Amino acid sequence: MDVIRTQEIRQYVEHNIGSFHTGRLDSLRNLKLTNILLRKNPYLFKARNILLAQDLVRILLDAYLSSQEETIFGNFLEGLAIFVNQKVYNGWKSSTQGIDLEFNKDNICFIVAIKSGPNWRNSSQIRKMQDDFRRAKQTIRTSNSQLHVVAVNGCCYGRTVNPDKGDYFKYCGQKFWEFISGNPDLYLKIIKPLGYSPREHLS
Repeated sequence: MDVIRTQEIRQYVEHNIGSFHTGRLDSLRNLKLTNILLRKNPYLFKARNILLAQDLVRILLDAYLSSQEETIFGNFLEGLAIFVNQKVYNGWKSSTQGIDLEFNKDNICFIVAIKSGPNWRNSSQIRKMQDDFRRAKQTIRTSNSQLHVVAVNGCCYGRTVNPDKGDYFKYCGQKFWEFISGNPDLYLKIIKPLGYSPREHLS
């Protein structure tokens, strides 16, 4: 196990945070109002007494951007988590469907599905993740049937009361960042670098 330095995290963020801001701009450039309207419930707007076009457009844009930012920033955090784990445990970006990260620690092979926050799923999405975990375990064990494989749903922020979900574990926020780095304070150390240069991207 190695230790990742704050400077390494800062450098990663500085070199990669631009992809988040570029993604936001690209999503706006490719946005068409008609496409958004087709997916919205017109009765809801009437029930909310939205009568002016400018109010409707603002609400649609706010909702759209919020959804897009969550997805784009989630991809950025996934990359950061894999980078941190590579530095500490020599982990790697998984090529297995539904699995984002694989690494070995204490004679255990961990397979990790990384999500932004704890409330990402519905029942069908959970079943798909569990199926992905089962298939990944079978694939990994074909070369070593005695290998202990543990599945983890890792969430970059939030909390969970009971991490043991039976056939997998769910670690959120501080617990997740500690799990992939061995550092209980890493969740704090990644916050400061995120604020170094956002103004130049947002201007």
